[in-house]
Amino acid sequence: MKPNRPENEELQSRLFETKLETFLNKKHSLIRLAKAIDWSYFDEEFGAMYTEGRGRPPLPTRLMVGLTYLKYTFDMSDEAACAQFLENGYWQYFCGFEYFQHELPCDPTSMVRWRKRIGEEGAEKLLRATIETAKRQGLLTSMDVSRVVVDTTVQEKAVAFPTDARLYHKMRAKLVREAKKRGVELRQSYVRLSKRALAKTSGYAHAKQMRRARRETKRLKVFLGRVMRDIDRKLSEKDPTMAELLDLARRIFHQRREDSNKVYSVHASEVECISKGKAHKRYEFGVKVSLVTTNKKGFIVGTQALPGNPFDGHTLKAAIGQTEKLTRFSVNDIFVDRGYRGANHWPEGKNVFLSGRRGLKASLKRWLRRRSAIEPVIGHVKHDHRMKRNYLMGKEGDTINAMLASSAFNLWKITKDLLWALFQRQPKTAFQLALP
Repeated sequence: MKPNRPENEELQSRLFETKLETFLNKKHSLIRLAKAIDWSYFDEEFGAMYTEGRGRPPLPTRLMVGLTYLKYTFDMSDEAACAQFLENGYWQYFCGFEYFQHELPCDPTSMVRWRKRIGEEGAEKLLRATIETAKRQGLLTSMDVSRVVVDTTVQEKAVAFPTDARLYHKMRAKLVREAKKRGVELRQSYVRLSKRALAKTSGYAHAKQMRRARRETKRLKVFLGRVMRDIDRKLSEKDPTMAELLDLARRIFHQRREDSNKVYSVHASEVECISKGKAHKRYEFGVKVSLVTTNKKGFIVGTQALPGNPFDGHTLKAAIGQTEKLTRFSVNDIFVDRGYRGANHWPEGKNVFLSGRRGLKASLKRWLRRRSAIEPVIGHVKHDHRMKRNYLMGKEGDTINAMLASSAFNLWKITKDLLWALFQRQPKTAFQLALP
């Protein structure tokens, strides 16, 4: 069925309740932002996902979009966002409610299902909506988009640091659990022995007794091999889920230190090991993400997750193509670091400037020096808007989380600029007029 109508469109008026607008500060950033966003755009774009028919009507589209924006803007989980909605009248106004609500708007799992429904394409539409809002407010023009900065970072996955012992133990436990669900009687599950061996591995490694630690790791590998072969013998029917798990177990069992395309997590096998040359963190486990920002104002106008850890220069053409599609403006000058070397892969008809390039005019030198301004943008997106650690499942979850984090950063910049414009329009006090 189609989504429910917002609460303020009910035909019967609520006579004895006070509207939120009467006791909220109309100059608050969320109220000003709610009036700046074109909410009808989401009804048009997401309306095609629902069909007329039997069943319970979905939740209002503005409610789900508003909660998603607020969740990433204020770096909260689904549960915390729903709880904050119940206590905050400004959040309720932003989500389209006219009267104060005394009950939770939805179960937190509804936000999970809604993200799965919109997918990567819907997350890109949420990012586009923030760009269009900035354009309507005069904060983003074609001149701003004509000069962009492109860089990549790592979006880490919510996984434990991978060690051989932990991978063997978790893979064995998952195989045993799935075998019991299917009624497969194993010769031995090694639940108690594996747990003890994993604890000994950690203790010996902490005490620098590496020979003993390697012995316990080998024991965990033997346990995994025995369970894996036992299931393979006794599983008579063709089960695609179990076959996929056994294939993953074989990859973990046979992989070596020097191999490529290794498995670093049992529940998130798409995780990759990426080295960005950081002194404090040699390796990061997640996915590479490309960000495109305007050179002067720092708005994010393009975001892509890049599975497979590709070379940065190979991703530049796709990043610029997405930017021009989202903004509907043309990009002329692109400022990148030395990781994008290789003119064969650059987009045609664009001026690409590598950091450290010499022989440029003074104006271009100034723009090239601003290339490093993307670094604090990456820091804010990661530490303030939930891109530092991704809790969404799968490769699709990597893309959705990166785009929603970028959308939240744009909203934060828009609210800051709206408040600054309001402050500049305030009449000066007598004290300010007396100042020289």
